[in-house]
Amino acid sequence: MSGARIEIARRGDGGAKALAFDVVVREGTSETRHRVTISHELAQRLGGGASDPERCLDAAFRFLLDREPKEQILARFDVSVIALYFPEFERELSKYLG
Repeated sequence: MSGARIEIARRGDGGAKALAFDVVVREGTSETRHRVTISHELAQRLGGGASDPERCLDAAFRFLLDREPKEQILARFDVSVIALYFPEFERELSKYLG
C-alpha cells in the first residue's frame, strides 16, 4: 500500500447487529468511496476483544490494499465477505492491527 490514506466515518447504527461506515481511500490525487458494515461480534473477534470497529476497518482496508488497488475494492460490502475473496483474512489481520 503505497501512501494511501484511509478515512473512516461512522454512519450510525447499521441495525441492531451491525455498524455502518463510510470509508474514503485517498492515494495521490484520486480517491475511492466505500459503504461498509461490520457486525458487533465480528469487530470484537477481529479486534481481539477490543471494541473499536474503526480500528478493525482500518486494518481490513490496509489488508485489502496490500492485495489489490483501491479501485477494485467493492463500493458496498460487509467485512465478513473479505474472507470469501481472501481466505487468509482473519488469520493475517492481526499483523495490520499493530
